[in-house]
Order: sequence, then structure tokens, then C-alpha cells
Amino acid sequence: MKQIGVLGLQGAVQEHLDKLSQIDNVDAFSAKYRSDIENCDGLIIPGGESTAIGRLLADFNLTQPLKARIEAGMPVWGTCAGMIILAKNISNDARRHLEVMDIEVMRNGYGRQLDSFFTSVSVPQVSDAEIPLVFIRAPYVVDVAPQVEVLLRLDEHIVACRQDNMLATSFHPELTNDLSFHRYFAEMINK
Repeated sequence: MKQIGVLGLQGAVQEHLDKLSQIDNVDAFSAKYRSDIENCDGLIIPGGESTAIGRLLADFNLTQPLKARIEAGMPVWGTCAGMIILAKNISNDARRHLEVMDIEVMRNGYGRQLDSFFTSVSVPQVSDAEIPLVFIRAPYVVDVAPQVEVLLRLDEHIVACRQDNMLATSFHPELTNDLSFHRYFAEMINK
């Protein structure tokens, strides 16, 4: 049974837990403490407010333990704000958080809440069927290092990418009825 934590400090925690509960051989839980992070096989950093998540990681002394686990190979997936938390560079913000993924991100790249949108696309590495995507004040990736695999571009913006044990998406798969990305992440834990 794979133990998958969802960082439970702020954001769409319950929505990710609900999706993970529908996948066989996955035990999902809210990860709020250092012991939770040490005991999970993989971790999702949910969408929410990247500044708040980053501040709470620091306030609860989780930044370094989490960074060390990721650098040691623990699979991690950042959705929306989680993408910002993982990024080494943020083009429109001086703050940095975990700085583990070789990507440069534009915060709120798609604009304000009113600019949120929904679409469906094909992501061959993840699913044979089209996948619904929900973008809410979404960031996007403006640059990647050569070792980062781009999984999806939308309107010339990188919105999904992977580097070794790290996955980042601009959108919110937890807000759809589709399990493709959650299954893909669970499979990353097998590698």
C-alpha cells in the first residue's frame, strides 16, 4: 500500500484526498507534521496560496525536512501553488520556497480569479483519453532546464512538466472527475 500524503497546511487538501481514495493500493492522508512527511512514499503540494503555504512550511520548520526528502528521491507533485513552491525561480516574485525543481514559474500567469478557465486536452504520457483541466489564477512555466520533460504546453505556455521524481502542473486535476494525473503520480511512486 502506497502512503501518499497531501501537504495539509492550506489549499485543496480534501479534494486531493478524495481523488486518491479512489485509487487502488493507495492510502492517502493529510501531512501536517515532520513525522507525516518522513512517513509518506509520495507527497502532493496542493493548489492554494503559495505565499501562505511557503510561510507555513517555514513556521512549522518543514522546509528543510521536505526539501531533503525530495532531494533524496521522494516523489512529489505540485499543483498550481505547489508548482510555485517547487520552482527554483519565480520570474515575478523575489520569494523562493523549496527550490528543488529546475523550472522558472510566472505566478498568476493566467491572470486573476476572473481569468480562470476550463479546457480538455490530450496528454499522451498521462492518458490515452482527453483530460479535463481547470485553471484558477494559474501560474505557468516560462523556462525549464534540459533535464525537465515538458508534458503539456497550452497556448505556448508550459503547464505540466516532470523532472525525475518531481511533477508540476499549473492546473487542478483534483477539481475534475478525472483520475488520470492522480494515477500517473501514484505510478511515479513505483519507479
